[in-house]
Amino acid sequence: MVRSMTGRGFTLIETALVLAIFAIIIYMAAFSFLNLASKYRLEKAVGEVRAALNTARAKSILNGCNFRVRFGADCYRIENYDETANIWIPDTAAGIEGATVEANNTPVFTPEGAVTNLATIRISNGWGGYKLTLAITGRIKTTRLPA
Repeated sequence: MVRSMTGRGFTLIETALVLAIFAIIIYMAAFSFLNLASKYRLEKAVGEVRAALNTARAKSILNGCNFRVRFGADCYRIENYDETANIWIPDTAAGIEGATVEANNTPVFTPEGAVTNLATIRISNGWGGYKLTLAITGRIKTTRLPA
């Protein structure tokens, strides 16, 4: 008995067409993912800045001395005030990846947990931006900036 080969398998054109469709879907997914990477970098930077502010506040309460947070374009530094030498001593420093930081002031946390220099901090990248507002009580309000 001889069997016919018709009706079995896929032709080369059908296989190429399916591979082309898969390639288009993968390209679109990769493009969407790369666009989201900026969003997640921005959210990570906002989290890092909030953590730095909360850390400085907690250290000032626990140690009973003033701490401040200084911001650069892509970094921050927590500093401790030495009253005997009348200078600010660096305590912690870290870089911020994928976003730029702008602050209108350098917030200083007192041992009571209050802030003497109120600050507005803007964090942005190509995806968008956030504004962090520091109240006198040490509360941090995060607001998404309109695109």
